[in-house]
Amino acid sequence: MYFAKDSNKNSKLVMIKKRPFFLFSTLFISLSITFLYGQELPLKVRESSILQDSLSKMGFYVKPVREKADIRFTTEEAVKYLQEKYNSASWQNLSEPLREAIGQLIFYATNKPYDSLKAFFEKYPFDSINIPPEKFLIFDTVRVKIPVVMTDSMIRADSALYFQKIDSLKSDTIKIKNIKRSMPVVILKDTCLLIVTDSLKEFRPRSGSHPFRVYKNPFLGDSLSAAVKALTDYIQERDSSIIVFKGTSSNELPIWLNSKSNTMSRYWLRNEYDDSVTVWLGSIGRDTIGIYLEEGIMFRRLAKHTNISDAQLNIKEINSRQLQELNKIYVKPRYWKYRSEATFVLNQAMQSNWVKGGENSISTTMDITSFANYENKEMKLISNNFVRLKYGLIKPGDKHIRKNLDLLETNSKLNHKAFGKFDLSATMLFKTQIAKGYNYPNDSVPVSKFFNPAILTLGLGLDYKPNKTTSINVAPLSYKATFVPDTAGIDQTQYGVPKDRRSLHEPGASVQINNELRLLKNINMVNRMQLFTNYSHNPQNIDIDWEMILNVQLNWFTDLRLNTHLIFDDDTKTVVNDKEGNPVIGTDGQPKKTARIQFKELLGVSFVFRF
Repeated sequence: MYFAKDSNKNSKLVMIKKRPFFLFSTLFISLSITFLYGQELPLKVRESSILQDSLSKMGFYVKPVREKADIRFTTEEAVKYLQEKYNSASWQNLSEPLREAIGQLIFYATNKPYDSLKAFFEKYPFDSINIPPEKFLIFDTVRVKIPVVMTDSMIRADSALYFQKIDSLKSDTIKIKNIKRSMPVVILKDTCLLIVTDSLKEFRPRSGSHPFRVYKNPFLGDSLSAAVKALTDYIQERDSSIIVFKGTSSNELPIWLNSKSNTMSRYWLRNEYDDSVTVWLGSIGRDTIGIYLEEGIMFRRLAKHTNISDAQLNIKEINSRQLQELNKIYVKPRYWKYRSEATFVLNQAMQSNWVKGGENSISTTMDITSFANYENKEMKLISNNFVRLKYGLIKPGDKHIRKNLDLLETNSKLNHKAFGKFDLSATMLFKTQIAKGYNYPNDSVPVSKFFNPAILTLGLGLDYKPNKTTSINVAPLSYKATFVPDTAGIDQTQYGVPKDRRSLHEPGASVQINNELRLLKNINMVNRMQLFTNYSHNPQNIDIDWEMILNVQLNWFTDLRLNTHLIFDDDTKTVVNDKEGNPVIGTDGQPKKTARIQFKELLGVSFVFRF
């Protein structure tokens, strides 16, 4: 070893040990001794006395690796250890499944079984924790004067009496003289009334006999008892045990013992000859297993016969030239047919350093339609029904997520065969939306929400079907209603409803045109148009609702979809703006409004699921 001087002003001596030199020296001495005495000392003695001792003196751990210790816990020690691990801050996620399982294990180990808990809850007097209503009230006294009638039996007629008022605020006296015996006397007396001045939201009892420190108003022990009973009944119904049935084969059949398990399972019992017997096993009660034998099974093994007697069968010859009798086959008609279609569209636009300008955006659209069609040829009835939900979201640039599409629609039509290609028809159409809508960028005042507005159209007329893909329904007797129940939050005037009303009712005529046209093998176009005219108000102004869907099928689950929607309603009016975007003021001093064509177009690649 040698000493070196530190570079600081306060000199220190630092001892440096040359480990490589000493390690080499020790190994050289150990090998030399091993070579000299290798023929005399056993291998185990040489390793333990020379190599291990030399390396141990240098600070190296050369002891043999031990096996894992046999760790044993008592119940109390295990609970304490697991509680420390459960409450420690070393978990990366508090909802870790291992941590939740440890918590449930600690709970079940430290609490009483379910049966004892149920017995405790059944005997507990929940009525004792019902707090009287007056505990949540603050009382005070009020002094008032009440009249008291004094009869002649209380007054002596031959003398003058002086009655002093009970009112302590005044010390005046009332002097009554020469009062006749038949005249009653009325005087005023002070009294105190107990009144309620305020109520309390909570009550804190002083004694320690109550199980709660704070009682909220109102606190009902009956509700607590009902909630406890509901949970105990649920745990009792959910509680079950599993029993596994196993025979000579490797097949296993698990059966859950539970009062609500009424299903039976088929099981094959096999013997050493690999013969099988079919039995049915199942839980028919909470603690009962039912075993039922399959019908037609015999509990007897047939002996092997060496002699086979002659057997004769009676064979009936059939003349193949004659017609044979056939049994009638009854086919149950299927009146209802169901199908559904779900379409999901995802669009994205990204721009970076785009000189011409633009904005990044991402949008998604969901369109789910379910159809239910009924056809009874015997009764000449046909009913076409569908329910449709369209919803879309868009996130333009750094702005918040917005709604760009929202429609909840149901359409029902009932037809009865009339003549030729004409049917008597009754139609019902209902449209609304499911979420709040805003006129962005103003996202503080909603302009629509669920059932605000809601449009209902009923019609009675004729339905003409020139072919299987086209339907023209004309209903000269129609009724259209527009509902806006929440007039406080939604401006009903923009949907044609007067300011002092919540609904608009219009009698008139309606026309519905549905057409499905296949342009090419993989190109399909669907058109739906509804027309309505009001008999009582401007019948020349026709409301139009036209939707077109063009599908180009790319493969079995991907389509290129173009969806356009055009609406014109004479009763739906919007504010007219000038070239600078400011509202135009009319002669009445209010912003000018007019009816306009509403148009929406969506184009994108969609994923279609049909079922």
